[in-house]
Amino acid sequence: MQQTLVTLDLEGVLIPEVWIAVAERTGLEALTRTTRDEPDYDVLMRYRLDILEQNGLTMSLIEDVISGLEPLEGAKAFLDELRTQTQVIILSDTFEQFARPFMRQLGWPTVFCHRLVVEDDRITDYELRQPDQKRKSVEAFHGLNYKVIAAGDSYNDTSMLNEADAGFLFHAPDNVIAEFPQFPAINTFDGLLAAITAEL
Repeated sequence: MQQTLVTLDLEGVLIPEVWIAVAERTGLEALTRTTRDEPDYDVLMRYRLDILEQNGLTMSLIEDVISGLEPLEGAKAFLDELRTQTQVIILSDTFEQFARPFMRQLGWPTVFCHRLVVEDDRITDYELRQPDQKRKSVEAFHGLNYKVIAAGDSYNDTSMLNEADAGFLFHAPDNVIAEFPQFPAINTFDGLLAAITAEL
């Protein structure tokens, strides 16, 4: 029987949206735009970097915001239970600097993500681990003979869900659900755990 691997998005699935939290702290509504709104990740990140530059926002400020955030309610218990049943890898378009405090709170699961370029406490650029890394990771796991079950909430997760053997939308907004009706939409951790378990 084929071994199984679960790939999960991070922000909006297991943790709050970091950029929205920064927007709430700074009052900059422009930073509430996320991958739920903008399918092109590079367009979104260039937009964010411009806003940070224009408003003099520092890495220290963002780290301070992140230090006050916790995983979504039920996320740790869900992840703990899932990891007793199968291997789990988080595939995220967040950054190492953002993810690390959350990984500690979640019990150090494996995460594949990107990296920010920080100079003198300013975020000057970002480095993709590779373009379309979520889909390519699932593709690579298939090459290692894994069956892959995936869950995410945004436009940037849909190529991962398409590539997976089974894909679920979790906590997804109505616009994403409407555009991708082929993926079952689930809104509770218990429901997601049951759906994934049924595929194992």
